[in-house]
Amino acid sequence: MNPPDFFGPGHRACAGCGCVITLRHVLQALDGKCFVVNSTGCMEVVSTPYPESSWDVPYIHSLFENAGAVASGIESALKALGRKDEGKVVVIAGDGATADIGVQTLSGMLFRGHDVLYICYDNEAYMNTGVQMSGLTPLGAHTTTSPAGKVIPGNSLDKKDMPSFALAHKARYVATSSIAYLGDIKKKVRKAGGIVGPSYIQIHSPCVPGWGYDSSKTVEVARLAVETGLYPIFEYENGELISVRKIKKRKPVEEYLRMQARFRHLFKDERGKEIIEKIQEIADMNAKKFGLDA
Repeated sequence: MNPPDFFGPGHRACAGCGCVITLRHVLQALDGKCFVVNSTGCMEVVSTPYPESSWDVPYIHSLFENAGAVASGIESALKALGRKDEGKVVVIAGDGATADIGVQTLSGMLFRGHDVLYICYDNEAYMNTGVQMSGLTPLGAHTTTSPAGKVIPGNSLDKKDMPSFALAHKARYVATSSIAYLGDIKKKVRKAGGIVGPSYIQIHSPCVPGWGYDSSKTVEVARLAVETGLYPIFEYENGELISVRKIKKRKPVEEYLRMQARFRHLFKDERGKEIIEKIQEIADMNAKKFGLDA
């Protein structure tokens, strides 16, 4: 009932931070038996100010762009030293380091078939540097580099499909999850930890200041993303879809959007109505593609 915590208290993350929830449960699922490569990002900034650290596992901070390469090197070194049984090599990186700046080294890691579990905590923007748009920022969201105003009504692009990117590289295991479903996170991380070869898990991790909601609502916001169909939860093994989280009664996307300040502008003019309709279409397409409706 009270598993050990390998990501300790005293860090500098915001109250209600979805990314910290992700980290704690990923490390618990692996029972701390891992070597963590953590790219530059929110979780590195809040957890490693010299001379302090919140990490109770072997840890190395990589640059924004090279987590996949660093993890590949560690995995190869452990293999050469005969120490592979000491723990799984795990990358923990944000959406910017995954889908944008670090996508090249992620590609190389997957392509070469390294025995590495890559975890993307998806908070949908570059948060610690000022909430700039990333490749995983959703359509219509206000960020400091896709500001909602008279010229543009927020981000004009949809999220990159990084699970499909990993599947195209023949990753052995590819899955999505959400901090609204902690048991699902742990089940999938444990499964990936036992698979030999590259694995990729993308975990939806809401950000209080970047998304603009009350810090007590993190899990509620995350659950709505799933219940609307905007963040489908699924898993693939060896390229085959093996499970999908069904939705008993899918909710309209407006319920999710209204809870967040980053989408507030969409409810103020005609352009916003058109974007909400497009966002609903995205949810509907997800439902059709994955068979989300129960």
